[in-house]
Amino acid sequence: MPIDPAALAREILDAYAARQPIAIPPSVRDGGLDLASAYAVESEVVRLRLAEGRTTTGLKAGFANKAAWRALKLETLVWAHMYDDTVHQAAGNAATLPIDRMFAPKIEPEIVFRLKRPLDATADPIAALEAVESIALGFEIIDCVFPDWKVQPADFVASKGLHAALIVGDALVVHPGNIPALIEQLPVFTVTLMKNGHVVAEGGGRNVLRSPASCLAELASAHAKACASPLPAGALISSGTMTESQLIAREDHWMAKLAGLDLPPLSLRVS
Repeated sequence: MPIDPAALAREILDAYAARQPIAIPPSVRDGGLDLASAYAVESEVVRLRLAEGRTTTGLKAGFANKAAWRALKLETLVWAHMYDDTVHQAAGNAATLPIDRMFAPKIEPEIVFRLKRPLDATADPIAALEAVESIALGFEIIDCVFPDWKVQPADFVASKGLHAALIVGDALVVHPGNIPALIEQLPVFTVTLMKNGHVVAEGGGRNVLRSPASCLAELASAHAKACASPLPAGALISSGTMTESQLIAREDHWMAKLAGLDLPPLSLRVS
């Protein structure tokens, strides 16, 4: 039997709300779940969230690593929406986040763009940055309703992109004068992720389609193809994790520091 997008969207939202896991991911159920159907579920999730009085604030990218695309049978990255009650600005580049209603949350350091105008399909990172108002360091918090984090890309899309929260740090304004420097810096800057004062992961912009600007351009093209519409002005775009995802727990203190990109360290206490 084909999966009913409305029913699956309701099942997933109810599972997160009640903190009840879903034993069998949709992709391995009878009839399976392809990406086209997963995006139909994601659209239904958006509709239900809007009906609750929430608003969308942007998009998060997933599987922004071409090395994984062949094994996962992907032609591009995938994405899902973020919301006004899941995106948080870090005051003074420090934030606290409660996780008592989450299953097994993980943290991912990501570059976050804010668009100043719509961004249509483009293969050009420079053109993508010309549509950007600002750039910031962020922590994407992901959480999985399926046991043992066993998901395929279609499960990722249908289940809100695993999005639980986004913490956004202080932003750097993007303007024509600093775009050439950003184009050079974004592929080579590095990030160090620390837990309770100890380094637990390292990475950098190269891990996100070789540059977060390239990831932004790829997302704009993927979104235009799937939705026949540009990324909207004002949207926040979280461009994919720069390190391996790390499990988080209450009382953790996390910090991300960049080298080679002029953004301040970002701190998160987990409660």
